[in-house]
Amino acid sequence: MLVKVYGSAVFGIEATTITVEVNVAKGIGYHLVGLPDNAIKESSFRIEAALQNTGYKLPGKKITLNMAPADLHKEGSAYDLTLALGILTASGQIKAENIEDYIIMGELSLDGSLQPIKGALPIAIKAKEEGFKGFILPHQNAKEAAIVEDLEVYGIEHITDVIDFFNFGKELKRTIVDTQKEFNSTLEDNHLDFADVKGQESIKRCMEIAAAGGHNIILIGPPGAGKTMIAKRLPTILPPMTMDEALETTKIHSVVGKIKNDFGLMTRRPFRSPHHTISDVALVGGGTYPQPGEISLSHNGILFLDELPEFKRSVLEVMRQPLEDREVTISRARFTVTYPASFMLVASMNPSPSGYFNDPDSPRVSSPAEIQRYLGKISGPLLDRIDIHIEVTPVPFDKLSDDRRGEPSTVIRDRVTKARKIQTQRFKDFQNIHHNAQMGVKQIRAFCKLDENSKTLLKTAMERLKLSARAYDRILKVSRTIADLEQKENIEGSHISEAIQYRSLDREGWLG
Repeated sequence: MLVKVYGSAVFGIEATTITVEVNVAKGIGYHLVGLPDNAIKESSFRIEAALQNTGYKLPGKKITLNMAPADLHKEGSAYDLTLALGILTASGQIKAENIEDYIIMGELSLDGSLQPIKGALPIAIKAKEEGFKGFILPHQNAKEAAIVEDLEVYGIEHITDVIDFFNFGKELKRTIVDTQKEFNSTLEDNHLDFADVKGQESIKRCMEIAAAGGHNIILIGPPGAGKTMIAKRLPTILPPMTMDEALETTKIHSVVGKIKNDFGLMTRRPFRSPHHTISDVALVGGGTYPQPGEISLSHNGILFLDELPEFKRSVLEVMRQPLEDREVTISRARFTVTYPASFMLVASMNPSPSGYFNDPDSPRVSSPAEIQRYLGKISGPLLDRIDIHIEVTPVPFDKLSDDRRGEPSTVIRDRVTKARKIQTQRFKDFQNIHHNAQMGVKQIRAFCKLDENSKTLLKTAMERLKLSARAYDRILKVSRTIADLEQKENIEGSHISEAIQYRSLDREGWLG
């Protein structure tokens, strides 16, 4: 008897429906074809034990299972439940007349219980697109899949639940998620706040500008100056994610199994902070069967690289293309996948190996050659993609001991959100440009026009401070953001003056 059961495979962040054809005929043998990996090939042992422990059996006949399309590589253990139900139906042990109306996925334990799978959200989206009635999967992934409206999602704990559903018509409890309610419930749930930061008003101002324009930023200062503390609070002043951003971000984290069991939709912007020993593949994604890297897990959020010069040069250089294109393409011999990677890069570093740059009060002073070698680990092309460079100085005692709280994140975020709305309106006719940091040459020339006084000021500053040519467009972008924060239509001289201060590493004496 021939039976068709449907599962799904995830490539990149998109799902492809897999048709599992099961044929039980006279003879002996178990043949699984269609480019399965080892985890799928081992499923026969898990399926046999699970069926035996639940009162069913693997038939002693010739069982042929084809996973179509046969030229597409399938991987993972999530097909156990799909294969098991196909075998039970094809061997006549259960009746499942409407089994073709559902996508069925799940990893089986030997006692028949189900383990969670990866990529539930992309699979649910594809199931809805292709007109399936419902999606049956482990209960741990049910909330994640139930984000998709107009699709019946059933989370089950044991294989007998789904057998009784098809064989005896027993009702399963449908998982329903109020997406909008869940989206709104955790927007303000954050224990970090800019009000906790003592002093550092100029640095908080830089962070506000970076958040308003989506600018990449690097903080340079000695140990204990507060670089990491401030960086970790940056997500609290970013505008809330839109529903589309939340769904796209959730899809990426779903693919790598990073979604919490009790929480279906990601509503907070990601904040990823990999250790400096990370490899280039772990950062940008890849592997034999590619998975998203840290830059894709930071999509619509922040990638924080603490102690930037400690990262391997090769790791930093592979970020150059994703920073420019806001996506990363990974190619293999048989297929190519593209992951989104639109993130804010926030980096921090010490000004020298000892952590103190030309500080006469420090007992650990590095030589000029050591400092140059240390700073030289950051290449010019990478630095060219960072809009704001700011030096962080230690907080004096009177500021640290002050009991007064600073400006809270909610107030700063309101200003940032207003500036972002101006930019959204400005770039409404440009595809893939949503904020000032994404402007190209064409947009800079159109929206960053200067009057004669501002041009003179910028020219004088670049000549006196010996700023590099690459700083020109960056200063204009940051100036445009500062003007947006002040609700000004045109860039003024004060905006140019402030933006010039944020190019520390382009000045003579830094990085050669």
